[in-house]
Amino acid sequence: MFQSRIFVAWVLMALVVWAGLFSTFNDLKFLAEHWYYPAIMVLGAFVAGLTPEGGGAVAFPVLSVFFSIDRIVARDFSLMIQCIGMTSASIYILTNRANQLRAYKPLLVFIPVTFVGFVIGMRTLQGIPVFIIQALFLSLITTFAYAYWRSSHRGGEPLLVVRDGSDRLRLGAILLLGGMCASLFGTGADIILYTLLVTRFGMREKVATHLSIMLMASMSILGFAYRGWVDEGLSGYQIQTWLCAYPVVLLMAPFGTYVLQRMNVEWMLRGIVVLNIAQLLYFNVNKPSVEKTLASLIFCVVLMVLFSTTLAKLERKKREEG
Repeated sequence: MFQSRIFVAWVLMALVVWAGLFSTFNDLKFLAEHWYYPAIMVLGAFVAGLTPEGGGAVAFPVLSVFFSIDRIVARDFSLMIQCIGMTSASIYILTNRANQLRAYKPLLVFIPVTFVGFVIGMRTLQGIPVFIIQALFLSLITTFAYAYWRSSHRGGEPLLVVRDGSDRLRLGAILLLGGMCASLFGTGADIILYTLLVTRFGMREKVATHLSIMLMASMSILGFAYRGWVDEGLSGYQIQTWLCAYPVVLLMAPFGTYVLQRMNVEWMLRGIVVLNIAQLLYFNVNKPSVEKTLASLIFCVVLMVLFSTTLAKLERKKREEG
């Protein structure tokens, strides 16, 4: 994991920056009182490096649903923490000699288009009721994880090949939608992009995962900056909680990427499915309502059909080519 000098230099520099910020803006008493932030991100950051789901796929529902923390605070924390963890994973990917850098060239287009979607979402979607946002996100990560685990989802293309104008339109629409999801949840763009890459474009699972990680890392940095400098919406409390989890994600996200290259991840995927189902169930049994249950049911059915259909198309295509 520490074979690249560039990656080692990044980790050391990031730790020095963290130590300076923590000593200036935080203290051990606050860390002890808010221990659950770094605890959550031990799993969240590992998931971010190992799968197409960002660390926010763990952080957002746990904070928003289990700890009843304000949805905006949970979203911002997801963005803030991913800008360290997923950036760390991205640097590890880019400095690994086994990876082809040209495979990641499409990000030069993906990132600005997705950020446009993020800004649109920040301007137009923030008034949606909180329970709808929670139900949508929990349904999204649960159905995706289940369909992803159950399908033969591995493509064969090492590079993205855009064949015609319809492919460009699909990519553009998905990237805009992904940015809008990130404006609500602090994550989501990675899941949506990954699904398109392995289905429509038949890309290798590992390369598609790397692209989704780096896209979400960039969106997290830009989203963090947008909230801090454009909206001026970040509080001192948010900065302190970010600093509590900072060193955890710095190391755990690239560790997840390291594990991805060396092991069969099926058991990890099963664990993620169980975790996501448990979160969705808890959301519905905690202060139950007809509206929450109905929203969860509708989103789950629609998204399961969408993910299962798209991944099944990939399987049929592979069998026909075989």
